Amino acid sequence: METMHALRAHQRGGPEVLKYDSAPMPILGATDVLVRVSTAGITFTELSWTETWERDGVSRLPTIPAHEVAGIVVATGDDVDAVSPGDEVLGLVPFDRDGAAAEFVALPQDWVAPRPPEVDPVHAAALPLAALTALQALVDHGRIAHGSRVLIQGAAGAVGIFAVQLAHLRGARVTAVARARDFDLLRLLGADEVLDFTVDRITAPEGGFDIALYCAAGVPDEDTYAAVRDGGVLIGLNGPLDRALLDRFRIEGSFFVVSADRAELDELAALVRDGELSVPIAATFALRDGKAAYESGSAAGRLPGKTVLIVHDDTA
Repeated sequence: METMHALRAHQRGGPEVLKYDSAPMPILGATDVLVRVSTAGITFTELSWTETWERDGVSRLPTIPAHEVAGIVVATGDDVDAVSPGDEVLGLVPFDRDGAAAEFVALPQDWVAPRPPEVDPVHAAALPLAALTALQALVDHGRIAHGSRVLIQGAAGAVGIFAVQLAHLRGARVTAVARARDFDLLRLLGADEVLDFTVDRITAPEGGFDIALYCAAGVPDEDTYAAVRDGGVLIGLNGPLDRALLDRFRIEGSFFVVSADRAELDELAALVRDGELSVPIAATFALRDGKAAYESGSAAGRLPGKTVLIVHDDTA
């Protein structure tokens, strides 16, 4: 059996269960592509997701994490027609499949997009999950428009950093909520107003916010609901919203999980290529140091931005 190196968990848990390990090579489905991984973006909370450990109630152990990838297509399934071996791509790995913290990963052809040569593999791997979530939240669920008043809580987090920029690019007025230490970065990325969540209460501007995106830890409190205008939209990423509060304040509520969209991945990659979308990188780690990479998520004073694993050093 052909094998590869990977970061794997053989039992359920946190970063402490991750091991640099030998794993079987992925098996390709008819519409899958096999990618030689250059870099993999990690999400610190993924070790708490049910999909990381189970599929339809059945254990997936041992499991490989990391669901954002940049790399080179090396093989394709029989029914693949969108990409070819040799193509440089970025993509999102389905959450209930083995991820990209490995030398190779298999994922559906519709979940990858071309990597522009101007976007290096480290920044490309930091893009698919968080940026796609931000784009879909604001555009597909929030119906953002020029002049929209947008509240973003957790603005210095993985999704929030992209949401601030994407809202600004669409001509919205952005209020970003984060720690005071991140204010300068958020202003640079396009925030019009910044609030310190440790001391500032969320209050509505005159007329209220058109869109509130809650991408902080936990769930929004009543102040967030109250800050949205009558008929506005509150979008949550961590679980269903409170129906009673939505009804009381007469606002729409949307909870969703990001889905792959090649056209939207293309759009995001083009924004990065053209210098309109910044991709902050907090840290990089070698694949063999993947356990330390996941442990860094709880480190005090961690920088904003994505943490990326370097698997193959493809610097082109």
